[in-house]
Amino acid sequence: MRPRWARRTPGGPRERTPEQAAELWAALPRAVRRVGVFGRDVLVRLPRVRDLVELDVVQLHGDPAAEELQAVRRMFSGQLWAVARTEGAVLPDGLATFFAEADAVVLDAKVAGQLGGTGVAFDWQGVAAALETMRFGARLVVAGGLRPSNVAEAVRVLRPQVVDVSSGVESAPGIKDQSQMRAFFEAAQEQVR
Repeated sequence: MRPRWARRTPGGPRERTPEQAAELWAALPRAVRRVGVFGRDVLVRLPRVRDLVELDVVQLHGDPAAEELQAVRRMFSGQLWAVARTEGAVLPDGLATFFAEADAVVLDAKVAGQLGGTGVAFDWQGVAAALETMRFGARLVVAGGLRPSNVAEAVRVLRPQVVDVSSGVESAPGIKDQSQMRAFFEAAQEQVR
């Protein structure tokens, strides 16, 4: 019987085969960081991806357990970013383990039936209050529902080291809008200055 985290999870519109990913990355300078986003099938898929694409970061979705994070660490020498999904202001169980095991913790909104990429924001104020009681060394990454109109507030409240955006800067699904990307960057930077 395979471990519970080895099960295949459904992909999304941005999912690519390892061969497609290698072809995309070959067209970019090596200075561009390479992030592989994996679900609960990471231990099955990572060896093939790792062999074809020189990943810098593995971003692990699917509510991983501590033993999954540790298993990825044993087979991957780059950075490990663990995604923790929060419902409103309720932090997921085991979040302290994420901060201890991963290089970064990506906080995202939990939406029933979805692993990520929902475009839904969580309760930043409530999460900030809950995080005050935790001590952690990993970087904090905020995702979920961010767009140019609200990223400054998220940065002000949570003080993350990284903000993660996708659909919040799109003119249509999968199509990034340069003016929205610029506005997002400028709004996020306002809080850093």
